[in-house]
Amino acid sequence: MPEKIYWVYLLNCVNGSYYTGYTTDLIRRYHEHRTGSDKCKYTRSFKPLGVVQCWAISGTQSMAMKIEKFIKGLSRREKEELILRPECLFVWYDSCDETLKDYV
Repeated sequence: MPEKIYWVYLLNCVNGSYYTGYTTDLIRRYHEHRTGSDKCKYTRSFKPLGVVQCWAISGTQSMAMKIEKFIKGLSRREKEELILRPECLFVWYDSCDETLKDYV
């Protein structure tokens, strides 16, 4: 059975902030953010303008959640660097957690 793919993503919101999340279905989840679904508290108030970066993570939900948490802890400048150079995520995170290389 193939491994499940999780998407970790960054949205650019109308207030200039970046929202980070994870999902198994990026298109469905983005639609939920855009339409103000009850599941999307932050983006109900600050609508997303678009997905500015995303990463496909093969493995477990736990791994996707760890990567999401890692990105949420980055500074705005670091998030902007990830948007421009998405491969940096794997270098930065790998230096913090050796298990990542098995999942991307």
